[in-house]
Amino acid sequence: MPPRIPNSWCLRASSAPQFTLPLRPFSATTAPLAKSSGRSNKKRTHDPYILAQQARKKAANLSRRADIEAVRVAAMGDPVRGIPTPFVESFATGKPPPPDPEKKTPAEKEYLNYSIKPNLLKSQLKQSEKLAVPLDQVKKDERSAPRYPWDQFKPAYENVGPAPEILSAEEIEVQRKKDHERAAEAIQRITALGNGSSKNRMKVNVARCIDTFGRHNTDRTMPPRAPPLPAVNSKDTHALRPATNVAATAKRIGPDTGSSEVQIAILTAKIKTLADFLATRGKGDKHNKRNLRLLVHRRQKLLQYLRRKERGGPRWQHCIETLGLTEGTWQGEISL
Repeated sequence: MPPRIPNSWCLRASSAPQFTLPLRPFSATTAPLAKSSGRSNKKRTHDPYILAQQARKKAANLSRRADIEAVRVAAMGDPVRGIPTPFVESFATGKPPPPDPEKKTPAEKEYLNYSIKPNLLKSQLKQSEKLAVPLDQVKKDERSAPRYPWDQFKPAYENVGPAPEILSAEEIEVQRKKDHERAAEAIQRITALGNGSSKNRMKVNVARCIDTFGRHNTDRTMPPRAPPLPAVNSKDTHALRPATNVAATAKRIGPDTGSSEVQIAILTAKIKTLADFLATRGKGDKHNKRNLRLLVHRRQKLLQYLRRKERGGPRWQHCIETLGLTEGTWQGEISL
């Protein structure tokens, strides 16, 4: 039999004191760590070797991104501007591009603000010329004959002084013509498109895009969409596509403003204006950078839709060639 252990010697009955590990407060361990981390960060930001290494990494990253963008632009074109064409370059002035030197140049046309018509301006100038004092009402025997109707309402103290020079009817007519020519020239300068705001030029550019790409004009010269192919086992012959789509123009009530090519042209005009602003004066304008990104992506979706629907037809080719758009404007991911 195994030997018995007395109760006093049993571990469970032992009255010996139990030893416990001392507990250290939580704050005693965090304070030195916080101080050491702050010192290391401060040392890291002031270390010239670390700063130079970060600058080299950043420069290498930027140069690599520039090389990748250059290769992409060379292969697919600029996703924002595309290829410069005369039609796109004319958005800066609002006037149509100059004609080819080989063709006959038309007469020079006056380009006014969006809301002013040349015929209306000429009629108003003629009406203002008639408001002058007619010659039959001029009194030659009066020394203070008024030249204009508003001269008779001047105060009496303004007429104090030497007597005004008496003018003949011919001299009054010559002076009236000079005044009218000077006023007409001032009105022409005020209403000229070159002196207008960017908002007026944008309205003129939108109207030009509608006239150039609107289907109320292009249907007379371009064929409609190609008809679908017949079924495999069908005996029907494939329908021929007509040369023009004049029948569709009679159904339109007004100008076409909602087709894909018109919207693409309007977006291209807005993109060019915004890109020129960001490249010159708005380098730190984050709000307009976001707007430019939204416009570019919206144009990309419309280009993909038009390409899928037209299947590379003449309408697609006309839109791409006139606006100078490349594959980079509708293919792949566009990041600005």
